[in-house]
Parts: sequence; structure tokens; C-alpha cells
Amino acid sequence: MTTDTGTTRETGRTADETALKALLEERVAATKARDARRFLEPCAPDIVRFDLAPPLQSKGAETRDREALEAWYATWDGAIEITLTEVEFTVGDEVAFSHGINRMRGTKSDGSQVELWSRGTVGFRKTDGTWSITHTHDSVPFLMDGSGLAALDLTP
Repeated sequence: MTTDTGTTRETGRTADETALKALLEERVAATKARDARRFLEPCAPDIVRFDLAPPLQSKGAETRDREALEAWYATWDGAIEITLTEVEFTVGDEVAFSHGINRMRGTKSDGSQVELWSRGTVGFRKTDGTWSITHTHDSVPFLMDGSGLAALDLTP
């Protein structure tokens, strides 16, 4: 697990920014450990997800489906490495969001190698002093040449 906070300053970071950064790092560690329960734990019951894979969106229980996440983990052989880069936070009293560039790397169970850079935005809500994840959005650009193909070869 690697986290690079990019332009977010380490000194002067608020307690909320520190908590949110730790929450994101915990999800990265949970993915590496293939621990679906741990990965989903900070998700609000009404979470909305715009993921790389279909459908266009999922909500609530569908997004918190531990068996589906475990099935996805099973398609990997070895560690699933997630690196968060250029992470920036905007934090209010009860609502916050982060955005950054993420790298996913590893070996699929069929032996194929994956190295994928994507854009990630996470929305948070604070309830009774505790932050939860209410929205996630991961995407890759697509080629504007009429092909409609995802631009999977981009790197920061």
C-alpha cells in the first residue's frame, strides 16, 4: 500500500482530514488483504457507487454486497496493489470529499497482468462524530475518436 497525498499538506492537516486519509488507507489495506468485510465497513447504508464495472450505478445493499466483492477478489492471484496518488480533501463540518488518481496493479487468476490508472472521488458524511463513505466514483477517460474505447494506457 502506498499513499501519496500530493498537494494536500501533511503539516496543518485537520483532524478530519487525517481521519479521512486513514479511512482511505484502511480500504487499500483491506483490498490487499482481500477482506471484504473490512473494505465495506465504513460504507453508509445508503451509499451510491459509480464503479469501473457495470452497472452505471449501484445503491445501498447492492453496493455493500460482500459476496460480490469476495467473488471479485477471487479473480486475482496474489496481492491486489492499490496506490492512491494526488489525493486532495475538501472538508466541511458534516460533509467532505476527496479526489485523486489511483493505480491498481496485480495478476488476475488467468495469469494476465493488470496495471490500471483511474480517477477516484469519494464522498463522506459525518454522523455523531464518525465519518462514513456515502459515494464513490471511479472512472477512466474514453477516446474521443468515435471508437468509444476506454483509454487504459494513460499514466499520470
